[in-house]
Amino acid sequence: MSTETGPAIDTEPRSHRIVPGPKGLPFLGSLPQFGKNPLAFFERLRSHGDMVGWRFGPNSCVYIADPDCIGELLTETERSFDQPALGIAFRTVMGNGVVVARGTDWRRKRSLVQPSVRPKQVRSYAATMTSSTVELADTWSGGERVDVKREMAALTQRIAVRTIFGVDTAADAEAMGRAMDVAQQEIGKEFAGIGALLPDWVPTPGRARIKKAAAVIDAEVGRVVARHRDGGDERPDLLSRLLAAVDETGAHLTDQEIRDETVTLYIGGHETTSSTLVWAWYLLSRNPRVRTALTEELDRVLGDREPEFDDFARLTYTQSVVKETLRLYPTIWLVTGVAKEGAHIGGVPMPEGTRVWTSQWATHRDARWFPEPEEFRPERWDPETGDDIAEYAWFPFGGGPRVCLGTRFAMVEAVLILAVLAHRFELDVDPGVIDPVPSLTLQPDREVMATVRTR
Repeated sequence: MSTETGPAIDTEPRSHRIVPGPKGLPFLGSLPQFGKNPLAFFERLRSHGDMVGWRFGPNSCVYIADPDCIGELLTETERSFDQPALGIAFRTVMGNGVVVARGTDWRRKRSLVQPSVRPKQVRSYAATMTSSTVELADTWSGGERVDVKREMAALTQRIAVRTIFGVDTAADAEAMGRAMDVAQQEIGKEFAGIGALLPDWVPTPGRARIKKAAAVIDAEVGRVVARHRDGGDERPDLLSRLLAAVDETGAHLTDQEIRDETVTLYIGGHETTSSTLVWAWYLLSRNPRVRTALTEELDRVLGDREPEFDDFARLTYTQSVVKETLRLYPTIWLVTGVAKEGAHIGGVPMPEGTRVWTSQWATHRDARWFPEPEEFRPERWDPETGDDIAEYAWFPFGGGPRVCLGTRFAMVEAVLILAVLAHRFELDVDPGVIDPVPSLTLQPDREVMATVRTR
């Protein structure tokens, strides 16, 4: 890439040391400040330096902000860092799927799940992504008022149900969607509050709600799995591929493992894309120049037809819009790992048990890596003239061996949905600032209402 629109990246290795962060309170540490506003808290930590010591309750923590150090954390996961024991709300919903599993269990599950989301398989799902979006577009009309968050959630739910479960009934999507909304809210509340420090056996109203939501998810997934097992016919959906997968010993995934991986794929294929699209419409509505550039590309590449999978590579500006949206509003907003014996980052020893944190939100808005970081500027991603962006300065899907398996699926889905809808319509989102709320993913803090304008 050229460096014409951005500063040269310093390639000299940086020396690091841990500097003290906020002192915090006895026992709680900085949990109250973190819980009040995790995004602002991480930005404050970043202002202290690239390697900052702090406490999360009784736990000793280090926050890292330098991309080289972030890359070490991501690429050394499994060797030098463990997945942390996340809260009971998270584990109740996610089970022990590939996102949570460790060691040999993680390697086995990844090898079984990965073939379902390889580029060849994603290509086969593209037609469903486009046709589902066309169905939505056909219901919109100029001058209509729409709830953008609700519309995008319903659309990505429909795509997830069709591609993952191979079914096509509203009840399947609606029941799962309502349960996932509850789950997402409760996971965010527990993670950022005192619930993060409570033992699993302590009952709370939030934990009761999460159990109820998980029971709905379990029932829906169990019903669809049973339908697949009884059907006998080979199907092209993700669930069928999981049911057919065998490990090196010839063993299939158990019913519980099928449930856990299905929920993981559902969240990756629905929650993250839905959130990204809501933020994209919000940003496009407030940046007419970008919206014009986007529609010019769609008119040039698509003409009067709908997008296909092969158009994904041609829609470079549309891809840049999605990437820039993920920079400003990353759906996954933090990464954390627990140091094993002998762990180092940036040449600095990390004592065993130290919890190392980093944040996509804070790193993506660091002016050292992204000039004018608050500006929505998709051109910074142009493959020919864009900024020279340091590796691991942008990591919305994580990285290293545990990079999100659904990255390709999510990018193709977001680009094709945006291409279908923005080719036909402009959405004028109501005035006013919308703030992000960090829960399982980064969600808007209120309704996102918009007026549909026919192009």
